[in-house]
Amino acid sequence: MKHLKILFLFLSTNLFFYTNAQDSKDYIEFNDRNNIVHGVYLGFSGGYGEIKDKETYILGLKLAYVANRQLEIGFVTKGIYSNQNISGVFSSNIADLGAVYSGLHLEPIFFSKSKFNLSFPLLIGGGAAGYINTEWDEEEIEKNQEEDWDALFIVEPGVNILYNISRYVQIETGVQYRFSSKIELSPSTISRINGLSVGFGVKLGVFNLGRNRYKKNIPNIPNHE
Repeated sequence: MKHLKILFLFLSTNLFFYTNAQDSKDYIEFNDRNNIVHGVYLGFSGGYGEIKDKETYILGLKLAYVANRQLEIGFVTKGIYSNQNISGVFSSNIADLGAVYSGLHLEPIFFSKSKFNLSFPLLIGGGAAGYINTEWDEEEIEKNQEEDWDALFIVEPGVNILYNISRYVQIETGVQYRFSSKIELSPSTISRINGLSVGFGVKLGVFNLGRNRYKKNIPNIPNHE
């Protein structure tokens, strides 16, 4: 009987300390899975740069998946208009340069848990470039329905600063440099559309799908004596 009293006292003491330790926790966790975050967005961008020292304007459209706020993988399309004013291409003596290209978008992201992020976007793709005329009359439009456009390959690395307005909106600004394969146009005033550009964009989507819903805070409950 004496041994049973000692065992009962020992178990009661351990139960008391264990209960107090449980009461000190601020949350309860149902499992220990990693909090993997996913995202998807549609992005719109505009840019300004130069080709052969002439003003160049850029528009872009991007659809991408964001893996754990650390890597973007997607598809991007860009259109370029460069005010070249090349003579001797059309009878009106005014020709500018146009290009359209699309490709794979890759973008590693650093400092992803803060409001401001640093990223290094890369576009790899292809398209076509050619001379365009903004002053055609009706006769010249019919005469030049089939313009001289040439295929090109594009690699475009860059550096971006991202700002997270909310889980649905992000803005970006940065610098890119465009490397293109050689194109053959007549006259051969322009052989490549290489050039530096600066840009600004808006991304609309959801950037943190899959947040951990298995970890929940619980309110403090006063002890009743």
